[in-house]
Amino acid sequence: MSVKKIYLIRHGQTDFNVRGIVQGSGVDSSLNEAGRRQAARFFAAYQHVPFNKVYTSTLQRTHQSVHDFLQLGIPHEIHAGLNEISWGDREGTRITPDEDEEYHGVLQQWKQGQTSARLLGGESPDEVAARQRPFIEMLKARPEEENVLVCMHGRAMRVMLCQLLNYPLGCMDAFEHHNLCLYKLHYTGSMFTVRNFLDVRHLHAV
Repeated sequence: MSVKKIYLIRHGQTDFNVRGIVQGSGVDSSLNEAGRRQAARFFAAYQHVPFNKVYTSTLQRTHQSVHDFLQLGIPHEIHAGLNEISWGDREGTRITPDEDEEYHGVLQQWKQGQTSARLLGGESPDEVAARQRPFIEMLKARPEEENVLVCMHGRAMRVMLCQLLNYPLGCMDAFEHHNLCLYKLHYTGSMFTVRNFLDVRHLHAV
């Protein structure tokens, strides 16, 4: 059986990222100039890959991050299961350790393995994992798609990587992320392995 290659990327930078404002699934922000430049550099580095499919969340910052690939005519599917975690009432606000003890308290609960915890009106990692599972099963059930590009979001990506690699969700912060970073994975039909971890070399290419 051939090895399936999954190129898993986070969307490019937005002004909300720069300002430290929580986006989540309820803020449909656009890429800023730096984010568009990151997307262009990723395309320049990986346009040679014969992608069979591009998968994105429903949010426009993921669509914009893979725009150049879509312009090549590569089939594109949008899945709500790839959306960012909902931060509930915190979305659209700027949060620092001094400003919001609740927010950082929930993050600490997650690190301790209490992944059913959530902010008011938001989602827990357990709930995010549950909505991702149908997408993961679909991905595994399409061996004919040997090269796929998946663009999603930081916290949701951490949850996804835990699921693909069989880590407890409490370990998700081990998977660091930056705007337009790449995790490349191989799927053999029985297990996923990471080939590129937090790869940002393409962002520094001349």
